[in-house]
Amino acid sequence: MKRALLLLPALLAVLAGCGSNDAGPSDDDSDKRAVALTCLTQQKGIDARLQGEHAIVLNGDESGPRIKFFLTAAEAEAATFQAKREGAEQIGSALLFTTPQVSNGREDLLKEVEDCLDDL
Repeated sequence: MKRALLLLPALLAVLAGCGSNDAGPSDDDSDKRAVALTCLTQQKGIDARLQGEHAIVLNGDESGPRIKFFLTAAEAEAATFQAKREGAEQIGSALLFTTPQVSNGREDLLKEVEDCLDDL
């Protein structure tokens, strides 16, 4: 009985380590924000950066276009009904926030962003 009690902590320690992802980021495409950022910056040449844990800011402008990511498309859709800012477009599990004024250059930017989000 004592032997089993001594093995129990060792077994729990081994099981606690199983499935751990502390070694570093994985190579899968499950991080949609990272995939979108790579598409925006490397494929489309757009000035974009991560903001907080769930967003991407475009053109380094805090008040400009930004993308907020959600776990599911349903969660993003629900957020559109709660949005306090005009111009939230749902694309899958992301919301693309823009200002109402759209110029030709801005329209081209938004098309490129939509292309990246559509591929997720």
